[in-house]
Amino acid sequence: MTLSDDLAASLVGVVVLAVVATLVLALFRVPRLWEPAVAIVRGAAQLAVISVILTGIVSSPEWIAVALVVMFTIASIVATGRIGWSLRDFGTMSSSIAAGVVVALSIVFSTGALEFTPRYALAIGAIIIGNSMSIATLTGRSFTRSVNDHWDEVEGWLALGAKPRQSTITLARGAVRDALIPSIDQTKTTGLVVLPGAFVGAIFGGISPLEAGRFQIVVLAAIMAAGSVTAVLIALWMGDVRTRPKAVLA
Repeated sequence: MTLSDDLAASLVGVVVLAVVATLVLALFRVPRLWEPAVAIVRGAAQLAVISVILTGIVSSPEWIAVALVVMFTIASIVATGRIGWSLRDFGTMSSSIAAGVVVALSIVFSTGALEFTPRYALAIGAIIIGNSMSIATLTGRSFTRSVNDHWDEVEGWLALGAKPRQSTITLARGAVRDALIPSIDQTKTTGLVVLPGAFVGAIFGGISPLEAGRFQIVVLAAIMAAGSVTAVLIALWMGDVRTRPKAVLA
C-alpha cells in the first residue's frame, strides 16, 4: 500500500471509531456527547500540523525548546479552564506543572537515565507535560468537589480556629491520591495489561524491545515524579480556602 492508501484507511478507521463513541453516548443521553468526536478531530488536525513542523525542527535545540514552551503554555491554559478561569488559578496550575516537569527532566538527564539530546528532550518533555496537565486537572477538580461536598466540616474547623489549609488538609491529600491513581495503575500494569504508546512507537521505529523498555520505564518514573510534585503543589495552593469554592463545571 502507498502512503496515501495508508492515510485513507486510517482516516476511515478514525471516523468510524468517532461515530461509535458518539452513538454510544447519544443512546445513553450523556451531556456534551460531541466532545469525544470533536477531540478526535482536533487531535488529528493538531498531529498533522505538528508532524510537519517536527520534521523540520527535530534536530534543532532552539526550536524544540520553543515547541516545549508552547506545549506547556497550552497545557496550563487547558488545566486552568477545567477548574474555572482566573489569573490566580492560572498561576497555580502553570507554576505547579512547571515545577513537576523541571524536577523530573532534571533528574532524568542529570543522572544519565537518558542522553540529553534534542530528540529525547522533545519526546520525554512532551509526554511529561501532557501527563502533568491531566494530573493537575484531576487534582484541582477533585479537591474543589471534595471541599464543596464537605463544606460543613471545613466551615466547622474554621470556626474552631483552624487555619484554612489545616481545615482542608485531609481533602487535599485525598485529591492528590485520586489524581495519581490513573498513572499508578498504568505503571503497575505496563507490560501485562498496557503497552504504552512510547514503547510501541519505539519498537515500530526500529529500536530493540530492550532499549524501548528502558526508555519507557524512565518515562513512567518521570511521569510519577512530575505528577506527584504537580499534584501536591496544587493541593497546597488551593488548600488556602476561606470561602466555599464555586462548583466545577462538567
